[in-house]
Amino acid sequence: EDHRPLVLVACSGGADSMALASALAFEARKLAVRAGAITVDHGLQPGSDQRAAEVAQRLRALGLDPVEAVSVTVGRAGGPEAAARDARYAALDDAAERLGAAAVLLGHTRDDQAETVLLGLARGSGIRSLSGMAAVSGAAGRYRRPFLQLDRQTARKACLVQSLPVWDDPMNADPAYTRSRLRHEGLPALEKSLGKGVVEALARTAQLCRDDADALDTWAADADATVRDETGRLDCAKLWALPPAVRRRVLRRAAVAAGSPAGSLFARHVEEMDRLITGWRGQGALNLPGRVVVRRQGGRLVIRQG
Repeated sequence: EDHRPLVLVACSGGADSMALASALAFEARKLAVRAGAITVDHGLQPGSDQRAAEVAQRLRALGLDPVEAVSVTVGRAGGPEAAARDARYAALDDAAERLGAAAVLLGHTRDDQAETVLLGLARGSGIRSLSGMAAVSGAAGRYRRPFLQLDRQTARKACLVQSLPVWDDPMNADPAYTRSRLRHEGLPALEKSLGKGVVEALARTAQLCRDDADALDTWAADADATVRDETGRLDCAKLWALPPAVRRRVLRRAAVAAGSPAGSLFARHVEEMDRLITGWRGQGALNLPGRVVVRRQGGRLVIRQG
């Protein structure tokens, strides 16, 4: 029985994740870990199962074990990119549980981070969306992104030098997808007008925004207890005295705690809640996602499922 912790790499067969798989196989010999891999077949193109089997074969050739090719059914929710991502993470979570993996490594590079920051900027939903992907995320820090400071070019070169065959997903070049357009048109245009350092600057912005967002979240969690009356209801006068960034986070937390799904609760919902405090002129009750109703009564904010 091998008691060393198992680390899995999620590998699509593309340059970033192949370089990561190879790096994991190399480092695992020196560290006391077992190294395995998962490749996910999204079933979105004809012959994708064959492709997944080839990638799995390549990963085994690197000395990784266990290696699994997992097929998923991609739903429709939230558009094609989000649906594929949801199906992929569900499969990775399932594989990690089943194999008892301590961590799953993801091949996101600094370029992916820059794209994520720009997509967040376009959504206009505050500094949390500008903070990009975390180096460590998921349940108990399961997901790790060791290449987040590394540019895509370096990962490509690593595969070239080791003669690792890589497969480029046609979805990555398909202009139907927002991220793909950003990669092939948007970012190059930005680099042309602002210079080569854009990607690095955006990745740095992500880290600074993440630190700021974490600090404000902590502040809001602490403030939560200080803005309630003796029955635990939110006191509008005390909320009004908080800085807007902290107050909006307190409101958001309260809505989520009352049963509003975090993923459907947008900045505009929180702004409407905020107006009950800062722009009060007798408005009626607000309806939030998840059948949560917010009303102002006698200087208190009442948030409950209707």
